[in-house]
Amino acid sequence: MSNSKSRLFFLDAIRAWAILMMLQGHFIDGLLDNAFRDNSNMLFNTWKYFRGITAPVFFTVSGFIFTFLLIRSPQTGWNNPRVKKGIKRGLELLVIAYLLRMNIFGLFKGEVYDSFYLVDVLHCIGLSLLFIIGFYILTFAKQKWIFPTILVSTTLLLFVFEPFYKASSFEFLPQVFANYLTKANGSVFTIIPWLGYATIGSFMSVLFSKYQESKNLYKYIVPTYIAIGLVLIFLSSDFFLFIFEVTGIQLFQDIFNNNYLFIRLGDVLIVFSIFILLRKFLMNVTWLRIGQSTLSIYIIHFILLYGSFTGVGLYRFFHHSLNPFIAVSGAILFMIASTYLALKYEDHKADIKSSVFAFLSSMRIYMEQIAIILFEVLRTVTEKILRLLGLIKN
Repeated sequence: MSNSKSRLFFLDAIRAWAILMMLQGHFIDGLLDNAFRDNSNMLFNTWKYFRGITAPVFFTVSGFIFTFLLIRSPQTGWNNPRVKKGIKRGLELLVIAYLLRMNIFGLFKGEVYDSFYLVDVLHCIGLSLLFIIGFYILTFAKQKWIFPTILVSTTLLLFVFEPFYKASSFEFLPQVFANYLTKANGSVFTIIPWLGYATIGSFMSVLFSKYQESKNLYKYIVPTYIAIGLVLIFLSSDFFLFIFEVTGIQLFQDIFNNNYLFIRLGDVLIVFSIFILLRKFLMNVTWLRIGQSTLSIYIIHFILLYGSFTGVGLYRFFHHSLNPFIAVSGAILFMIASTYLALKYEDHKADIKSSVFAFLSSMRIYMEQIAIILFEVLRTVTEKILRLLGLIKN
């Protein structure tokens, strides 16, 4: 096993942890009775805090892994095979995200429900990959420092100006596009500011790749992540308050009042440092497979919990109705079931895809045959009607 390859395993482990955190978070948040949501309760408050870490970690590690593979290729620009793969992957995530919000029964009635247009984590990750590719294409022929500078600058701009654009509902845009920028219409995630976590992950990946052959990489990267993480968690709010007091610029006061983006970034760095420290103990094959199967797990959990395509899911029957014991027990079973089904799908993915393609191919042949028959029937009926009307001769 090469050293460069082994370094990626801790990223798969982070993804595995993040997707499992997402599963239990969605389950408990969606099904726990409101009567038990007590912020003064230490257990609930701790769960709530850690739930808030999940999405930033997921976006950051997605940007990290994608960029690591992108810049590792010896080819550059459009010749880099990871560019086309990345574009395909980004568009694929967008298509899947919309399909998961589609309701078949609504289509039968000729309706597309408003929830179809809402933006979720999958939309934002897909679009984030496309943005990273765009930054790469624009800068690959320039000096090497430009690409990481754009990445970290994007994060800082999105995070610093979040109070400014958060207040806008973007009513001048069609709702399908506005949903990517504002939660006013019900979107769960928006590309701003969440793109910022993907770009900072991409920036971290560039630095990681630059020093990956260094024997002292982990010796320095762990304390660096911990130090920066602790500063962001405990000192960044006071820093913005200080800038406000010096400059009088209201923007910095607004950041101080709700400094979740920089604090969560600090949490992300702490999570990364913990997994790097424990990397030698995170080589379990099943655990790593979970990290490599996050898309399948996400799709299956979305169908089971929210009822994609049919509207019939656990959320429909148990929305905010479970007590803590049932909710926690159910979350554990839900994680196991979603993960098991996803891994089974991955084991038989080639066969399943082959069966689906064969079914669609046979359906196409049948539809063509039916279309030919219907055309012949329609032509015969039309000729008879025209003869009866005397418009054509026998």
